Amino acid sequence: MSRIKIIGPGYPFRGGLAAFNERMALEFIKAGHSVEIETFTLQYPAFFFPGKTQYSDSDKPVNLEIRRSVNSISPLNWLRVGNRIRKEKPDLVIFRYWLPFMAPCFGTIARRIKKDTGIKVLALADNIIPHEKRVGDKILTKYFIKPIDGFIIMSESVNTELDRFDSGKQRIYTPHPVFDNFGKPVEKRNAVKNLKLDPGYRYLLFFGLIRDYKGLDLLIEAFRDKRLHNLKIKVLVAGEFYTDSKKYYDMISSLGLDDFFIIHPEFVPDKDVSNWFCAADIIVQPYKSATQSGVTQIGYHFNKPMLVTDVGGLSEIIPHGKGGYVVTPEPEAIAESIFDFYNQNREDRFAEDIKEEKARFSWDIFVKNVLSLSDRI
Repeated sequence: MSRIKIIGPGYPFRGGLAAFNERMALEFIKAGHSVEIETFTLQYPAFFFPGKTQYSDSDKPVNLEIRRSVNSISPLNWLRVGNRIRKEKPDLVIFRYWLPFMAPCFGTIARRIKKDTGIKVLALADNIIPHEKRVGDKILTKYFIKPIDGFIIMSESVNTELDRFDSGKQRIYTPHPVFDNFGKPVEKRNAVKNLKLDPGYRYLLFFGLIRDYKGLDLLIEAFRDKRLHNLKIKVLVAGEFYTDSKKYYDMISSLGLDDFFIIHPEFVPDKDVSNWFCAADIIVQPYKSATQSGVTQIGYHFNKPMLVTDVGGLSEIIPHGKGGYVVTPEPEAIAESIFDFYNQNREDRFAEDIKEEKARFSWDIFVKNVLSLSDRI
């Protein structure tokens, strides 16, 4: 049995990173290991956070050890946390790295943990280079990477990014597992009813925090294709805007597409995720850039066909023509696939493909790969 620390988001913080870390911890526990999540007392300063709240409205997980200890902007805190964890002597520490903003904090804690110890330190890296770049990203990223023993990467695009900073670090590629912690599937008609949608229409879903790189504008542009107007379909946009929402509303209005878009501009709590996914026929991710995405893995959990763009690691997850589409990030290509999906009635066959494909993305495989990397270091 190994004693494992996961350093990153966890309850009471909300979002996909926290949900992933908690689910990963449960899988390590299932495999016989002792796990504690070290999460934040302060994750982002209020001025840095673009959303309404950083906090979950769900109940605290009762079967996980989660300690609020890390202040992302306090160097004295970084030293204290690192020194404490070093004294506790875990066998393995996993940092969840997604943003250069966290590099000074995580890099300093990692250095304190490793000082005169044999503690293995890994990073589960969602990104090496962020989607939305800022001055200083490279310097900060280098600082974080230096003390890390090995990297867990979930897409080949992150692997390539890591090579730009350090090609010698031990690493393992293991795809994002199926996000199976959002409840059981709901019958589509019940999900439509629960969301108070018109059962006379069919629905596509654009889901998650809305940032410019996720390409909502491309999806809106795709609906200029008049063929889609005759299909009795609507797009559900469910997620909080982390960018200026006005330009998207104005775009929909100026193109005369108000009847085709239903926007729910709020963060969707875990307990409501099943209704949004199960009401939809297909999940649409028209991203302009990407590494991997938790949205695709929620789609796998609910056996939903998916349309993704050929950016980052998305095409590694959805085989084109088997369970969904991989298209160029252009409105015309997106429109063509949406039309094909409904015109050729591909939902049932694609859903069966998804059931078959998702066996590749088990949590058991993911955890075994992480431990395999740890054993090599």
